[in-house]
Amino acid sequence: MLKRFMKSGIAFVIAVLLIITPYSYAFADTLTNETQVQQATTEAAPTEASNIQKLAESKATYLTSFYGATSVQYAMIEDGKITLSGQAGVYNREDGTKPTKDHMYGIGSISKVYTTVAVMQLVEEGKLQLDTPVVEYLPEFTMADSRYKDITVRMLINHSSGLLGTFMTNAALFADNDTYNHDLFLASLKNVRLKADPGAFSVYSNDGFTLAEILVEKISGMSFTDYIRNNITTPLNLTSTATPQDDFDRKKLAKTYLTGSKEALPYEAFNMIGAGGIYSTAEDMCQFATIFMKDRTIDLLNDTSVMAMENSEYLNGLWPKSDNALISYGLGWDSVNTYPFNQYKIKALVKGGDTMLYHATLVVLPEENMAMAVLSSGGASPYDQALAQEVLLAALKEKGRINEIKPNKTYTAPTKAEMPEEMMNYSGLYANYVSLNKLNVSADGTLTLSSAISPEAGSEKFIYAGDGKFYYQDGSAYLQFVKESNDNTYLYVYGYSTLPGLSQFIDSGYMAQKVEIKPLSTEQKAIWNKRFGMKYFIANEKYTSQIYAIGSPGMEIPFVKDMDGFYMNAAIIDNATANVLVEIPGVYGRDLRDYSFFTVDDTEYMSFGCYVAVPESSVKSLSAKASFTCKINSEGFAHWYKIGKKSAGKTIKVTLPEKASFATYDENGTCIDYSILSGKTTVTLPKKGYIVFIGEPKAVFKVKYVK
Repeated sequence: MLKRFMKSGIAFVIAVLLIITPYSYAFADTLTNETQVQQATTEAAPTEASNIQKLAESKATYLTSFYGATSVQYAMIEDGKITLSGQAGVYNREDGTKPTKDHMYGIGSISKVYTTVAVMQLVEEGKLQLDTPVVEYLPEFTMADSRYKDITVRMLINHSSGLLGTFMTNAALFADNDTYNHDLFLASLKNVRLKADPGAFSVYSNDGFTLAEILVEKISGMSFTDYIRNNITTPLNLTSTATPQDDFDRKKLAKTYLTGSKEALPYEAFNMIGAGGIYSTAEDMCQFATIFMKDRTIDLLNDTSVMAMENSEYLNGLWPKSDNALISYGLGWDSVNTYPFNQYKIKALVKGGDTMLYHATLVVLPEENMAMAVLSSGGASPYDQALAQEVLLAALKEKGRINEIKPNKTYTAPTKAEMPEEMMNYSGLYANYVSLNKLNVSADGTLTLSSAISPEAGSEKFIYAGDGKFYYQDGSAYLQFVKESNDNTYLYVYGYSTLPGLSQFIDSGYMAQKVEIKPLSTEQKAIWNKRFGMKYFIANEKYTSQIYAIGSPGMEIPFVKDMDGFYMNAAIIDNATANVLVEIPGVYGRDLRDYSFFTVDDTEYMSFGCYVAVPESSVKSLSAKASFTCKINSEGFAHWYKIGKKSAGKTIKVTLPEKASFATYDENGTCIDYSILSGKTTVTLPKKGYIVFIGEPKAVFKVKYVK
């Protein structure tokens, strides 16, 4: 497999992440020596329940033992009855308390299916039309790019709007249901461009669903939370489904943890509700799935709407030719032509969801009147999906619906073939939403792929085996070049990924787009060279933001040798702007973050996507005075300091203003204390590192050294 490229693709891309920092997909340590699985009471199953239960228990335990999940909850529904319900792992790491069927989890992007149902209900009522421009319903929606007027309601929920990506500011918070992200969303779009003509192709877009959420509120005259409650959860009696705006006992939420910690985090409030903010249980999600069943008894949607959601919307625009891909968009769904179910001619509707801390999958087999939901604290949605698909296939076999479960696909090392000389013309730079890659095709038929941004990561080699395909050395994946109707050249990838103990995935799609270097003027080169090699720190997240605790809030911009027309994966436009100019359907063209630079109080800040960051060159050393103050500027940007030699190893006590916090990091950018989590106002500073004070504009922190 493409160890550095495809491995991250399977773990990162198919999870359809909502966040800017990568999740930790490393295998977790086993929490206990004994398997901790609790099986709920179930109704009589039409399948061999004991066999299916044992399989589900085994797979769920594997997730908690080897795939980073603290707890897992799962359920399966058949013909309107819950026939399987169970849990694995621990609810509480400190005392080993087990999870139950009633604990709620964040379902992440599966919320998009609920949003789509809301839109379709309004369509049925004649209040919306799918192919009417959004501006006719929402005139307050404006953008800098005049093409926004062509965005239709359909394009919001089939990922083809052309919106750049994800407005994430203050969305992922600890124990804070602030509506800032929702309230500022339309304003955030006013000065933003589109990545493509509306409807040109489908590429994953969270912002489309946030806009759909606001549209539902405008047309219905009620908050999105109230709409979901009144029109979806109450009619279906989903008593354990809620949003951050609902009043419910937060102790019902599954506990979440940082890697290696036994201290539970404050509850997660993911405040992009329509795109990813709903909480639920596996059993509630299964009941929700009955909306889409062939023999449903509650008609929250009519047949026309249900079939519209199942339609192959991804084929409306530019799309690579392939029958096996993890993504094949419907309305709301990630996939409506899902492997491996399509190998049995069974329709499967799939949606995955990942927030910072929760992960989930929902797999619906509408013609079989079956569905399975898997939720986890920790882990990743692809792992949850692997569990669901294996259990569903086993259940289909027990029912006699399929004769056998097909074995994993096998592959063999390629045989080298003579390569046409013109294939070398494909050498060059290839970009996508997160990377800029160097690709070289040599005369001997070897394709070498490496990162232009991080060349120290090494390279991968592929062998030409005929038919325009370059195979990985073990045959598990191949690359191919495609010149599309839009005149762009794409790097197409097709590959297998096996998750040991779980399942096998097959994925395909356009991985990157060929881009050209635009030479810079001497003046531009001098300006941009000052920014290379600089570390930047996020400055515009709220004091309760998860970003300060998870991952590193600092990012270093490496100098890319011989790539002076690019800043990371963005093409430099002028002295202060660099844009990611790729048009890639599927997932590798999602969340494009343009870079721009502006000055406040003699400090040059960097804006990338929805974030603002301060350069390390403007970060001063923490004062060594016995006591001092730190004042937040009028923009409300977080105030960062380096921990110098005079402060190293000393202890400080911070007097916090209202609505404020501070966080401390070691020299590697690892958070060693965040007052929102620890509740502490005293911290011993590391020998090297950083400290950040976060609060309201002009807020003042009082700091003193203590013994």
